[in-house]
Amino acid sequence: MATGMSEERLARIAGHVDHYVEEGRFPGAACLVSRGGEETFFHATGLRDVEREVPVSRDTVFRLYSMTKPITSVALMMLYEEGRFQLDDPVSKYIEAWSDLEVFAGGDEERYLTHKPDAPMTIKHLLTHTSGLTYGFMNEHPVDVMYGRARVTGSDSGGTLNDTIEKLARIPLKFAPGTKWNYGGSTDVCGYLVEQFSGLALDEFVAERIAGPLGMVDSGFHVRPGTEGRFAACYQYVAPAAYRLQDDPESSRYLERPTFFSGGGGMVGTIDDYHRFAKMLLGKGQLDGTRLLGRKTLEYMTSNHLPGNCDLAAMGQPVFSETPYEGIGFGLGFSVVIDPAAANVLDSPGEFAWGGAASTYFWVDPVEELIVVFMTQLLPSSTYPIRRELKTLAYQALV
Repeated sequence: MATGMSEERLARIAGHVDHYVEEGRFPGAACLVSRGGEETFFHATGLRDVEREVPVSRDTVFRLYSMTKPITSVALMMLYEEGRFQLDDPVSKYIEAWSDLEVFAGGDEERYLTHKPDAPMTIKHLLTHTSGLTYGFMNEHPVDVMYGRARVTGSDSGGTLNDTIEKLARIPLKFAPGTKWNYGGSTDVCGYLVEQFSGLALDEFVAERIAGPLGMVDSGFHVRPGTEGRFAACYQYVAPAAYRLQDDPESSRYLERPTFFSGGGGMVGTIDDYHRFAKMLLGKGQLDGTRLLGRKTLEYMTSNHLPGNCDLAAMGQPVFSETPYEGIGFGLGFSVVIDPAAANVLDSPGEFAWGGAASTYFWVDPVEELIVVFMTQLLPSSTYPIRRELKTLAYQALV
């Protein structure tokens, strides 16, 4: 092929994903591959709504969950380019209630000690998940439990971003900013800052400044009116080759505009929409004559920002499914490959990526000019190793 990818070898992706569906592991899925801006492969299989027997189609609307994070990170960096803030600005400069944040120093969720951090949390700490914030569903630490009890983050908590900011002001940080990497609500706070710097609600900013200009017509923080019939159901893993309905597309909260705009996980969109976003990233901030970010900004965002150029294994929490830890660093909103050999999967140095809770995934490889976007709707994303398998299947097709 002119793109340097073998059609015969690309077909292995279809067979592999079909096998997942035929065995009852996924309800349905879609995968899109492009190289050098040219689509080389697309395959959809199975059902987007098992109960109503509706097949996955190219225009199926999926819950993006944490694949919202790169979009929110781009939004914040667009405002950085306008001079609205500096990356090393203390977050408390813009959130006064956070001026006295302290760090958990021992005890349990009922009785604990705290100490002042040696240095303040910065906006860069938020973008790199080194802020000391966490998620309530982690359940690995007393601070996680405090988040869960307070219903701090997540669209199902109701309320607004302002409510979340106020709750976080009353809970200690899990660790001192900059000392560890921990997946958490940092990107929700980035979304709050987008609102503060722009004067727009987060969904309005994304629609006006990102989704609209890029032609991501079905992407937003709720299902666009008139497209409800294309919205997929979401399923929860129960046992090997078994799942149950978790979110019915006909009664889902995503059918209405929320009050809590989760920059960390609140968006929906189609595979083609997300591919357009990924093409903008591969294009160093521009797509089809529309530029969202400068070239240097995009290159900066997709370089490793962990201290000493170390990987997540040197800084992180226990391994979870969004990314391996060995050989993987983190930029401003993306995981970044720094050592493919250490990561133990086919990769290129500088490849950047992220996934969502319902087993969705994307990556961009600037070296090979390769983009892969995978969509399905199965919680949790740790259920099957589909992401690593897709890496192998995509890279083995390069000839």
